[in-house]
Amino acid sequence: MRLTSRVDRIEPFYVMEVAKRAAALARTPMCDSAQGGQRMLFLNIGEPDLTACQRVQAAAGAAIARGDTAYTAATGMPALRQAISRWYAQRFKVDVDPARIVITAGASAALQLAMLALVEPGDEVICPDPSYPCNRHFVTAAGGQARLVPTTAQQRYAPTAQQLRAHWNPATRGTLLASPSNPTGTSIDPLELQALVQAGRDLGGWTVVDEIYLGLSYDTRYGQTALALGEDVISVNSFSKYFGLTGWRLGWLVAPLEAVAALERLAQNLYICASTVAQHAALACFEPESLREYEQRRGEFQRRRDTVVPALQAIGWPVPVEPDGAFYAWIRTTDIAPDSWDLCLQLMHHAQVTLAPGRDFGPALAKDHVRLSFASSLPDLQEAIRRLAAADRALLRQPWTSE
Repeated sequence: MRLTSRVDRIEPFYVMEVAKRAAALARTPMCDSAQGGQRMLFLNIGEPDLTACQRVQAAAGAAIARGDTAYTAATGMPALRQAISRWYAQRFKVDVDPARIVITAGASAALQLAMLALVEPGDEVICPDPSYPCNRHFVTAAGGQARLVPTTAQQRYAPTAQQLRAHWNPATRGTLLASPSNPTGTSIDPLELQALVQAGRDLGGWTVVDEIYLGLSYDTRYGQTALALGEDVISVNSFSKYFGLTGWRLGWLVAPLEAVAALERLAQNLYICASTVAQHAALACFEPESLREYEQRRGEFQRRRDTVVPALQAIGWPVPVEPDGAFYAWIRTTDIAPDSWDLCLQLMHHAQVTLAPGRDFGPALAKDHVRLSFASSLPDLQEAIRRLAAADRALLRQPWTSE
C-alpha cells in the first residue's frame, strides 16, 4: 500500500507511546500488589479524574430516552451556541455573537477546521516551542509547515511580538498560540498577547489561540480570553478540560463571521456534525448548579498545584515557572538525568510513575524537561512525589543506563 508523504511528516504522539508502554508494564507483577508490586501512577495524560457531573450525565440520558439523536446542523445546536455566548458574557465580559461559534467534534476538530480553512500547501505557521504537538501536526496535515519559535522560562514559554516579527517571512501566514499552554501550564502575559495579535495584523497574518484550558486559570491576571482583542482573533475551546468531558469529543471554534460559512462546509464534509447526544448534555454544563460545581473543581486543581509544585521543588525537581492554569508542571531535569526520554522509562520501570517526556513538545527543551499532570487525585500525587524522591536518591544523578 502506498501511503502519502504527509504521513511521514507527522511524528508519533510520544505521550501515547509512553502510555502504551506504561499500560503494558501495569499488567506485569511489578505493578501487582498481590505479588509485592506497586500500582502504576499515570501522570502522563492530561485527563481530569473528575468526569462529567451528574447533571450532564442525566441530560445525556434524557436526550437518548427522548430519541434526540438525529444529526444537528454542522455548526451545532443553536441553543448550545447561545449558551456558550452567554458564558463568554458572564465569565469574561466579552460579547460573542452566537453566529460566530461553530460546535466541533472536540478541540482537535476545531483546529483541523481552522488550519484547513487558513493554510495553503507551502504556507508557514509560527508556533511556540514548547507547545502541544498535535497543534503543529494540524498545520502539517493541511499541507503547511510549522515554524517553531524557541522560548524560555523568562518568557513564560511564550513567543514575543519581537520574535514573531523576526521569524516572519514571505511564506508565513499566521500564528498558532496557546494560553494557558500545554505542556507548561503558563499563560501569555495579556500585554504580550495584545502585542502578538497586533504584530500579526501588521504583517497581514491571522492569529489562532488554543484556549482549551482557559476555564482552569488560577490567576486573574491571565484568565481572560483573546477574543477581547478583536473579532479577527480565532479562539479554540473544548468541553474536555474545565467541563470534564474528555471522551465526549465536543469543542467549539469562535471565528470571524465571514469565515463561518467556509468552516461549515468543511465540517459538513469531514464529520457532518458533532455528537448530538454530547451537545444536548453540554447544555447542562451551563446551568448555575453545574457552573458552581466546575468552580469547586477548579479550586481543587489549584490545591493540587499548590501541593505538587512546592513538593517537586523541595526534592530538587525544579518547575521554573509556576503554572497559572491547566494542570501541568513543566519540570527541568538538566541536573537529574541526561535525557528526559530515558528518565521517563527509568521511572516507569523503577518507580512505577509515568510522566511525559519533553520530546513531544518541540526540540528546544526536549532533552531536559518532562511534564507531570496533576489531574490525578491528591493522594496519588503525594505518593508519586514520594516515589520520585526515592528514585532520585536511589537511581538518578548516577552513571546512566538506558532501559
